Amino acid sequence: MKQGTNFLSGRILVVAFEGWNDAGEAASGAVRTLQDVLDVVPVSEVDPELYFDYQFNRPTVTDDDGHRRLIWPSAVMYGPVHPGETSHELADDANLRVSGDNVGNIYLLLGTEPSRSWKGFTAEILDAALAADIGGIVFLGAMLADVPHTRPISIFASSENAAVRTELGIERSTYEGPVGILSAISEGAEAVGIPTVSIWASVPHYVHNAPSPKAMLALIDKLEELVDVTIPRGTLVDEAAAWEAGIDALAADDEEMAAYIQQLEQARDTVDSPEASGEAIAQEFERYLRRRGDGRDGQAGGRPSGPDEPWRS
Repeated sequence: MKQGTNFLSGRILVVAFEGWNDAGEAASGAVRTLQDVLDVVPVSEVDPELYFDYQFNRPTVTDDDGHRRLIWPSAVMYGPVHPGETSHELADDANLRVSGDNVGNIYLLLGTEPSRSWKGFTAEILDAALAADIGGIVFLGAMLADVPHTRPISIFASSENAAVRTELGIERSTYEGPVGILSAISEGAEAVGIPTVSIWASVPHYVHNAPSPKAMLALIDKLEELVDVTIPRGTLVDEAAAWEAGIDALAADDEEMAAYIQQLEQARDTVDSPEASGEAIAQEFERYLRRRGDGRDGQAGGRPSGPDEPWRS
């Protein structure tokens, strides 16, 4: 980070990848929400032939006004429309538009985690970021965890940059273990002088098959706080309430599931209580790491590091 500047003073790139870093589609869903409410256009895109195994990340087919075409896995950076240009018409309703002094400084990167050549992929992403004069990167991620759906989604923000930690009042990750593509890009960004922040949300592991609008909301809430913009939630609030009500209905018909959720609620309430000491919280966190540290599958509990660092229980 350049001397005399701060994290919020320049262009900010908000990043999410589908796959290992995206439980409940929370991170990618949050960036898609931003894409819908910001007036942005594609500014760069990686060549999928270089980075994806199509047997692992298969292209999909879509019907666009009677014309069927393939959508290939990729990663696309979006930037704000310059004065005098237009991309698409945003809603006239001011409540459906992002507001704040930083709106024109927000860039987005959305894609699928690459299957190979991570170093080359990272270099290409950072070249695009430098060309766009990006001053800071915010990584969004989500991991499955032993948390109840009935409590607020746990969020953990961290940074490897000491100046950013001081400015934003966040912590440094101490995790060591398997990582996702976010860690590779973060390390490369810090090496070329672009400071980074990561925001991770927890998603209840017992509902891993469905998108989690509640986790999307939690990520957007934290992003809004750090980046100092007002982001419209659209239908996410209602969708989050419906998501929670749907799980409540399932639990009502499953005594074993209901009992398990109650155990998670008691554990969460104990950690969150004013009586809980720092040592007790640290011990609970260490137990979580031991249980979830096999690293076999980010969706099943492997715990990444740095910008891949999720919440602390």
